Amino acid sequence: MKITIVGSGYVGLVAGACFADSGNTVTCLDVDQKKIDRLNKGEIPIYEPGLEEIIARCSEENRLTFTTSYDEALSKAEVVFLAVGTPPLPSGEPDLKYLKSAAESIAKSMKGPLIVVNKSTVPIGSHRVVADWMAPFTKHSFDVVSNPEFLKEGSAIDDFLKPDRVVIGTKSDESFKKMAELYAPFVRQGNPIIQMDPVSAEMTKYACNAFLATRISFMNELAQLCEKVGGDIDQVRKGMGTDVRIGKHFLYAGVGYGGSCFPKDVQALMATGSKNEVELEIVKAAELANARQKKHLVKRMEETLGNLSKKTFGLWGLAFKPNTDDMREAASLSIIEELLKKGASVRAFDPVATETAQAILGDKIQFCKSPYDAIEGCDALVVVTEWNEFRHPDFERMKALLKSPLVFDGRNIFAPKQMKELGFRYVSIGR
Repeated sequence: MKITIVGSGYVGLVAGACFADSGNTVTCLDVDQKKIDRLNKGEIPIYEPGLEEIIARCSEENRLTFTTSYDEALSKAEVVFLAVGTPPLPSGEPDLKYLKSAAESIAKSMKGPLIVVNKSTVPIGSHRVVADWMAPFTKHSFDVVSNPEFLKEGSAIDDFLKPDRVVIGTKSDESFKKMAELYAPFVRQGNPIIQMDPVSAEMTKYACNAFLATRISFMNELAQLCEKVGGDIDQVRKGMGTDVRIGKHFLYAGVGYGGSCFPKDVQALMATGSKNEVELEIVKAAELANARQKKHLVKRMEETLGNLSKKTFGLWGLAFKPNTDDMREAASLSIIEELLKKGASVRAFDPVATETAQAILGDKIQFCKSPYDAIEGCDALVVVTEWNEFRHPDFERMKALLKSPLVFDGRNIFAPKQMKELGFRYVSIGR
């Protein structure tokens, strides 16, 4: 099948690479000439495990190409995916200017009937809006389909190639048949391709992310209660997770959620609710709890050390989660901001996200080349992102480098009993 992906960011590149890897001919389009030039040189603008290898292979075999030209990208396309950014406005609603520009450009350049697929996270009802944007600029027939993505950064390739489910929002049986054919190689083990109306498909994306965000916030609030009453949130998690009605996923306490999806989608869903006079109080509570949680670790640090002014802290981890360089809404940014406000200094290390973090933070903190460099001479270690390489460090070396053996663990990656036996003062979340 001949496919065009409009938008060569996180979703667009993963989708384009995976579709090309299953034998389709894919053109990825982006209006950013510098990005396209980098991609044509084999340089990948984002970090995602496995993506670089797939893009290199498919580019070499001419199944994957990159361009800034709509005429070139749409010359033979059967299906075109919209995968452009929809960043939040101050109101929480998504900014649709990139989506509108892409839809109009597609309409002006399309050469025949086309299936136009909303892959971006878009407001509920956007399939109709996109169709209205396109209609004045083309005489060709088209169907706007909603096909939300459910990718987790750090495991996006595996998520795309082995999806739990594929959601196709269209009332056209012909469009659904074409989309089902496209996704068939990824669901050979029997996972469902679900046809539903476009509004329900758009709602499904927001519903999933808001529900998962709510689980995280719920556990973080319970963790704060555990700290007050003497409970252990890890034991509570195990007790909850074995209940088949609840399940074990997204029950880990920490420093709050971040990234490109949860914060933006929660805000967008709240904005849609307010616009339609449906106040989503549970979703609002999850958002408020998350904002508080991002500052909770600094509060624990003050309870332990008192005044943080003139103290230096070594941070392990900057990305919002492991296996990505994404710093959007990262808890590390809130923690760093709070520490700097209180007069502290920060030294930080991240295996992948340093360059991204430097673009945001500049010279406000010191960036280090190794986790051990980051803690040398520091008053304490602060664990912010649970990269695997942090889980089994050289504890004796840590003790020798720190001013005092003190660890604030925002991800609960170490065992309290073990840390005590090793001679550390250890403060974690909800334990």
